Amino acid sequence: MKRRIATGIDIGTYQVKVVVIEEITDKRTGVRQVRILGTGLAESKGLRHGYIVNTEEVSVSIREAKRQAEAAAHVPLHAGFLAVGGISLDEARATGFAIISRADQEITALDLEKAAHAAREAAAPGFLNRHVLHSIPVEYRIDGTKVLGDPLGMKGVRLEADYLFITCLAQHQEALAKAVEAADIEVIDQMASPLAGSYVLLEGDQKMKGCVLANIGAETVSIVVYDEGIPVSVKVFPIGSSHITDDIALGFRISLEEAERVKLGRLSGQMYSRKKVDDLVASRLSMMFALIDKHLKSLGRRGPLPAGIIISGGGAGAGSISDIAKGSLKLPARLAEFRLSSDTKIRDATWAVAYGLALWGLTGDTNAPKKNLRASLGKFLQQFLP
Repeated sequence: MKRRIATGIDIGTYQVKVVVIEEITDKRTGVRQVRILGTGLAESKGLRHGYIVNTEEVSVSIREAKRQAEAAAHVPLHAGFLAVGGISLDEARATGFAIISRADQEITALDLEKAAHAAREAAAPGFLNRHVLHSIPVEYRIDGTKVLGDPLGMKGVRLEADYLFITCLAQHQEALAKAVEAADIEVIDQMASPLAGSYVLLEGDQKMKGCVLANIGAETVSIVVYDEGIPVSVKVFPIGSSHITDDIALGFRISLEEAERVKLGRLSGQMYSRKKVDDLVASRLSMMFALIDKHLKSLGRRGPLPAGIIISGGGAGAGSISDIAKGSLKLPARLAEFRLSSDTKIRDATWAVAYGLALWGLTGDTNAPKKNLRASLGKFLQQFLP
């Protein structure tokens, strides 16, 4: 029997992470489980805000992470699933409708497709120079009444569908894929980084009740907002933990290298007032959460998110981040938990994107490249159907 193996690739501004997993079946119980075969980690070079400025340098970083993962997994890596992040990510919304075609007014898959196509056509003017990564149905209405669940098989005259389209700059997406392929890895499919992270960091009840997953990266903060189990927004802000380092460097007039050590608590003493450091960190974090708060207000979902904000990423350990988030957003706040066994090769939630991508890879056919992104997203997006 052929082994079911999938690889997730997360190219961040500071680090490239590769995770290789395998699906195994317990011969005694028949229960299918996932085990991590290997991981690879390399310093990123040639990127700025998630954009590639030097493809060759990025490919060298990917090759190093690939080499480590292959050595640990004892399998060659020829293909993988790629995360797309950075400030290139954006979202668009549109509504499409379809008049029910059957004489008995029963809604069919064709009607759903017509409504989806109409929504995409309505949003098309905003897709210039952009690639649509995901098309997600957020809400269905039959004759003006919201549908709780799948409308397939229900009856009515007019079907409306509200869609969320997650997009990225086509040039950015193509450059990422070329860099990976230059490292001799075929890109099977691509997923927006915030969604990949939410795949493993959020529980089902958190998504149903409503929450925000915020990833504090080096140069960006990315969020995905869930409500009633559906991602209703994906947004990236051009601010990150490196800006805290910049603030400390300016505040104490020291080098960036020294400021980074101060931020991480590796330098202390009379030269670096703990209160001043905390104030600098808190000020920048407050700016980050103010941007998130403004975005939630624009969605009209600032209040009704009972599961609050869950914080992940390399910058999640900065200062009293949970308390600052609570005060800024008036929502429950906590750090993301990455529940894996203690013997795993993954130690913290900074690996969530690469791991989530690999898990996604196992939900579909990973034996051959998928030329049609929407077809390959079928199983993944089924969980988002309202």
